[in-house]
Formats: sequence, C-alpha cells, structure tokens
Amino acid sequence: MEQIKVGITQGDINGISYEVIIKTLLDQRINEFCTPVVYGSAKVAAYHRKALNIQNFSLNIIRDAGKAHHKKANVINCLDDNIRVELGRPTPESGRAALTALEQAVQDLKEEKIDVLVTGPINKDNIQSEHFDFPGHTEYLAHHFGSGKDTLMLMVSDLMKVGVVTGHIPLRDVPDALSQDLILRKLRILDQTLLQDFKVHKPRIAVFGLNPHASDGGVIGEEENNTIIPAIQRAKEEDIMAFGPYPADGFFGSANIKKFDAILAMYHDQGLAPFKAISFDEGVNFTAGLNIVRTSPGHGTAYELAGKNEASPKSFRNALFLALDIYRNRKEYQGLASNPLESQDKSDI
Repeated sequence: MEQIKVGITQGDINGISYEVIIKTLLDQRINEFCTPVVYGSAKVAAYHRKALNIQNFSLNIIRDAGKAHHKKANVINCLDDNIRVELGRPTPESGRAALTALEQAVQDLKEEKIDVLVTGPINKDNIQSEHFDFPGHTEYLAHHFGSGKDTLMLMVSDLMKVGVVTGHIPLRDVPDALSQDLILRKLRILDQTLLQDFKVHKPRIAVFGLNPHASDGGVIGEEENNTIIPAIQRAKEEDIMAFGPYPADGFFGSANIKKFDAILAMYHDQGLAPFKAISFDEGVNFTAGLNIVRTSPGHGTAYELAGKNEASPKSFRNALFLALDIYRNRKEYQGLASNPLESQDKSDI
C-alpha cells in the first residue's frame, strides 16, 4: 500500500488541536500506511502532552518534509521556542502561530513534499492579518489551490454528506448571493466529488429550499420558483441527478436521508447545524473542488476543553482517514479516466 505523506497543521495552540492530534497519533498503527508530518512545535506538543498526562508519546523532529521518517510521527518546528501557550483563550500569538504553520504546510503541499493536508481548528478572528484575510480555511485554500474555480464545503460522516451553496457569509446576504448559476456550479462540484472522491456511481443529490417549507409553492418567498428549481432543472439537463427543493426542517428526521448520497443546503447553518447535531463527534469537513485533498475535524477550537483531557479525537482521526481514502480514490479515478481500458480484463481485448 502506498505510503501517503499527511501534512497536519497545529491549528490554535491554545485550543484542543494538539490534544486530538496527539491522541490520534498515539496509535502507531497509523504509521504503517501513512507518514504524519505535523507543522507546529515540538515544544508546544510536549507542553500539551504533559498537561494531558499522556505518557510514551514523542514526535520525530525534522527540518524538511522530504526527510520524514516513514515509521514515526514527525514534526516540523515552525515556531520560536519562546512561544507562549495560554490554554483556553485566544491570543494574537496563537493566531500568528496557527497561520505560520498553515503557510508552511501549504507551501510544502504546492511543492508536493506532502500528499494531503489535515488542518487543525483555528480561531477565525485571531488568525486575521495582512496574509490571512479570509473567513476560514476553505476560502484561504481556494485562493491558493482553486485557480479561480468554485469550491464546496462538504461535511462528511458515515450517515450523510452535506454541502452548502453559500459558506461563511452573513445570513442577511444569503438570498442575494444565491443564483441559478451558483447553485448549478455547486451541484457540478458535488456530483463530481461523489463520483471521483467517494466512488459513488450515479450519485443522487437532495437540494434544499431556502424558505420555510421550501416556500409552499411560492407562498413563503420566491427563491424556490425563481432560482432553485430552475437550477435543479439545468442540472438534470447535464445528467446530474438532483432532486428537490426539499424543506430542510423535516428532511433529517425522515426516511429521505437514506435515499440520497448527498445533500446541498443553501446556507451554512441550514446544513451544518443538523449535521453536527447528528454527527458532531465523528463529522469531517472536506473542501471539494480543489486539485488537492484537504480535510479537517468538524469541530472548532473548543477552548473550554483545552488541557482537560476531555476532547474526543474521533473527528480528527476520521479526517485523517478520509484524506487517505480520497487521495487513493482520486488516484484510481484519474488512472481509469486516462486509460478507460485499464479496468477491463485483458482477455476481453
């Protein structure tokens, strides 16, 4: 099995990021099928390990991802040793530290020194600077790897996959941001990622309405009739199996959730609030539409849990595993696309 090199950014050093990273990498079986490279600080990692009373864990210090040890969890020191950890609170210093690690990991990803990226949770406020003027990881990575193309925030769990048309924008701006073209572009990304990244044959996508009860035929708003339904019809003309619009409130409690491979919500909380209510401990954030693979745990910095040894590593562990799966699936898909006869039995040729 190919040894995939996984870049892991430390996120906010005052939150639970190091806790979930360490708890994940404690299982040394991970080193059998991937090579973890943490972008952060060996000193900060040791601080968290001591605070959590975790024994028998260390990171192999390297200067370059190309020198990573294939049988160990590695760390690249991105920070000055005088960095100060203040558990449980955001600080300007922790914001700068998160950005420094992210910048180096992104550069190594561009230079193909690592194969995939798993990002630790950041604070979207204290990371802001002249080098990071984005609402979050998704937009930052789209700037570096999107080549001007759209991306899609896709939340993934064993039970469901939920994408959003509009991401980190104020709720009051959502109706004006929606358009037939935008919804269609997001449906194209979702259809393609289900096919190539998740190996779903002929994916079925449920599309939510914007208004309560999906407007009840236009009684409660016009966006469904004027924007969402025409976008769904255009998608069907491109052989994308999109259906709806469905009222968001009753969808997750009905049998409909099992009939579709993914859901496209109109705005952030419409999709993410029910997703996290159902899959909070295990959900993963995947940025679809990029030419690189990036995942992240579905939770935030959780300052209130920092240093208490109470944070679950499930979501981060799933993010790492999902990055590996998508990387392999994409390689396989690209191989088949470049040589469609590859999958045929040679005796049939």
